[in-house]
Order: sequence, then C-alpha cells, then structure tokens
Amino acid sequence: MTIENRLDELGIALPDIGGDSYYGRTYGRMRPHRIVGNVLYLSGHTPVRDGKVVHPGRIGSKVTPQQGYEAARVTGINMIAGMKHALGDLGRVKGLIRCLCFVACEPDFNDVHLVSSGCSDVLAEVFGEEIGVGGRATIGVQSLCDEMCFETWGEIEIA
Repeated sequence: MTIENRLDELGIALPDIGGDSYYGRTYGRMRPHRIVGNVLYLSGHTPVRDGKVVHPGRIGSKVTPQQGYEAARVTGINMIAGMKHALGDLGRVKGLIRCLCFVACEPDFNDVHLVSSGCSDVLAEVFGEEIGVGGRATIGVQSLCDEMCFETWGEIEIA
C-alpha cells in the first residue's frame, strides 16, 4: 500500500502547497524546505486551511485543548503536503527524525503536549509507527503569527 492509498483510506486530502502557494512566505523571507544529504528540513507549518487559520487564539482562553489538538492535526496534514511538495513521492519518507512544536497558550496551561499530539497522531496514522513517530519537543508560547494556536517544523529522513 502506498502512502497516497493510506491517505485515501483515511479520507485525508492534502492541500496544494506547491509553487508559490506555500503560505509560510506570508510571514517573511523563507523557503518551505531544504534537503541536505538524506534529511528534509521543513520550515514552519501551521493550521491553515483554505487560506484561513483554524481555531485562532490561545489555548486556555479563546481555544480549547481539543480545538488545539484539531489545529495541530491540520498542521500535520500540511506537513505531509510539504513533504509531498519537496519530494514528489511520499514513498521517499524513511522516518520522522523530530519536530519542534509551539503552542500559543495562557501562562497557566501546562498540557501543551496534549495539543501537539494532534500533529503526532496524524503522522503516525498516515506513515505508521516506525516511520511516522520521531522525537518531539513542545514549547508553550505567548503568541504566534495571525493568532495561530500551533506551529511546528520538522526534520525527516529521506531515501
């Protein structure tokens, strides 16, 4: 079974972030990715769907932890789209090395790891445990661009 078949099976449609449609460039000069040796480095991915921020605001005030989880899941799907854009073939993904996750939250919100699991869970569902689960760190922050509640970047081993 290919990764594209698995995406179909899960009912996940990847957004097109090819060409100039990578939304991260809205926030400054950057590349959506860079490949060095056998590692794909993805720039920041966020919960943007159809040009709109999913669940804007901070966890613990305007956004619930469950909504944050959903936003992180959308971000994971956007990461997969970023991998597809960079590699052309998702079959080249050998393994997630690590992700650094940022959760915009109130100072007393301590369950940032539960929000990040939305991203980790979808990567594991699509690629499987061996390939889709890597290292992860999550940091609670006061704000992200456009009131986004979640952002991550990743490093992926490739063939």
